[in-house]
Amino acid sequence: MGYDLGSAVGFQLRDKPVSWTRKDLITYALGVGAKRDELPLVYELDKSWGPLPTYPVVLSFKGEDTDVSLFASKHSKDAIPGLPQLDSRRVVHATQSIEVLRDLPPESGPGWKLSNRVVGVHENKSGIIVDTESLLLDSKGAVYAKLYSSAFYLGSKANGGKFSKVIANAPQAKPIPKDCQPNWVIREKTSPEQALIYRLSGDYNPLHIDPEVGKALGFGDVILHGLSSYGFAARALIRAVGKGDRRALKLICARFSSPVAPGDELETQAWEVGPGPNGTTEIAFVTKDVTTGKVSCRSMWTLVVVPFVRTLVTGRIE
Repeated sequence: MGYDLGSAVGFQLRDKPVSWTRKDLITYALGVGAKRDELPLVYELDKSWGPLPTYPVVLSFKGEDTDVSLFASKHSKDAIPGLPQLDSRRVVHATQSIEVLRDLPPESGPGWKLSNRVVGVHENKSGIIVDTESLLLDSKGAVYAKLYSSAFYLGSKANGGKFSKVIANAPQAKPIPKDCQPNWVIREKTSPEQALIYRLSGDYNPLHIDPEVGKALGFGDVILHGLSSYGFAARALIRAVGKGDRRALKLICARFSSPVAPGDELETQAWEVGPGPNGTTEIAFVTKDVTTGKVSCRSMWTLVVVPFVRTLVTGRIE
């Protein structure tokens, strides 16, 4: 049976109601490594307290939940035309971007939602990748953030050949400079319990807590959520490039190219590469796992664009 993969591209998924509280924002900050000296992220009475701009990336998993939930239940039950049945037990996060359009309030209130559509489908010998565009909307329809993400379904097959179709994606970045040292280098060690904390933001994929699942998927053990590493990179850039101003980060896009184990040390290197739009500066960055020394495959080379209020950035997570 053949599949018309192209017919899935452009498909409008069902809207997803979402909500959050101050506690959710603080839990997320801790899940991406916030420390006791980062009171503007972890102490609700601090005069500068507020959400990290990357918080909305968790909402596709969290939805409106206030308790733990089954990871498999978070995948859309809508039949997407042209796609085979995809196994939610064998999926990893491949890419993520967020463009911040308005400051997020400390509590959502009722009526917020994610409006989602499929904007890309790819098949290769390793599986199927589905790209999704999401708009975070308040109860009046105002857009607060635009997100793109890719889910890689390991081992899934449709027609057995190579296929790729995309109608929208995150902005493309300038390459990381090869002939100069980074302007900023930020090292930070994750904790052995990092994935246990991050999962409380709504991503309860057993891959990040059950060693047997990690072994079954070929990782040897549990791995850290890609979105936790993503948050570590965002925090590093806010501290180093944005001078600690969480509102400075306007756009960050990343491809997750090799796993990080909880407890590993991460190093983010960042370069200023030129002016960006609307008074920002573009920065190229790469986040490496210092503990393992692993780098990404060239075929998974990543460009990340991170605009700041006065500074924009580009990079990759390895």
